[in-house]
Amino acid sequence: MTESNERFEHATFAGGCFWCMVKPFDEMPGIEKVVSGYTGGHIENPTYEQVKSNTTGHREAVQITFDPNVFPYKKLLKLYWQQIDPTDPGGQFYDRGESYKTAIYYHNEEQKEKAEASKRELEESGRFQKPIVTDIIKASAFYSAEDYHQGYYKKNPFHYNQFHKGSGRKDFIETNWKAKKDEKELRERLTDMQYKVTQENGTEPPFNNEFWNNEKEGIYVDVVSGEPLFSSKDQYDAGCGWPSFTKPIRLAQIEEKEDLGHGMIRTEVRSKEADSHLGHVFPDGPGPKGVRYCINSAALRFIAKEDLDKEGLSEYKQLFD
Repeated sequence: MTESNERFEHATFAGGCFWCMVKPFDEMPGIEKVVSGYTGGHIENPTYEQVKSNTTGHREAVQITFDPNVFPYKKLLKLYWQQIDPTDPGGQFYDRGESYKTAIYYHNEEQKEKAEASKRELEESGRFQKPIVTDIIKASAFYSAEDYHQGYYKKNPFHYNQFHKGSGRKDFIETNWKAKKDEKELRERLTDMQYKVTQENGTEPPFNNEFWNNEKEGIYVDVVSGEPLFSSKDQYDAGCGWPSFTKPIRLAQIEEKEDLGHGMIRTEVRSKEADSHLGHVFPDGPGPKGVRYCINSAALRFIAKEDLDKEGLSEYKQLFD
């Protein structure tokens, strides 16, 4: 093993269909790669057809190669729980049977202790009324799935989105894992403009907002939930009077919806966790994908590069290395 690879560790999670378990982890800071595959069974090099027959003992899983100094295992666990129904003993959503049951496969005793602690924390939180049935199992041989399964959400985005919604996973996550909104608390915490923009789909005045011409290094987070959304490295002056970006930090952190308001056809951008209205995306950007994310300053909070550690967002420092 080379010196550059010694800093990486593996995390292995089963969460039902592995197509849906790649995107949440992919391209996060400190994550080197996410591989779809099979683990826990009694035959070597199984095929997809063999595994889905529920006769091999294998489960569909993802194996994540990550740098724990950038993205700690505890954060991986938190993200994992938010992708699944941990109370389902018979599979996940549309997919039923042994091969689709949930599990955390630990690679060492430290991972085992953290997995067990995170499971207890979820049980004691009262978020679910049913028992938490996700298994915690010692990791064994992991077999990569066929090429067409790898990065499926990128290769086949239309079918992936249909399946993610149609299987019931998307609605379950939105119902059970999205941040709960307290209208009274939000009205007290947010300014009138922040509330109007994020909660009422408003738009602030151009050239008269906080970040339209920001030149400091740092990241922008959702003003409601604190989830990281955009980086100053991807910000540019589009001449429109609002902060403009060539891309979000991760596509998985935002959602795009058709907006037919004001007699126009536009694509609205919302934050995934808090469901805050952020702005719109247009096909006239300078980046490699030719898009411009036009975002309201009032929907954002800026965290300077030097403040990322104290804000608990150390993993995002690598954006500025």
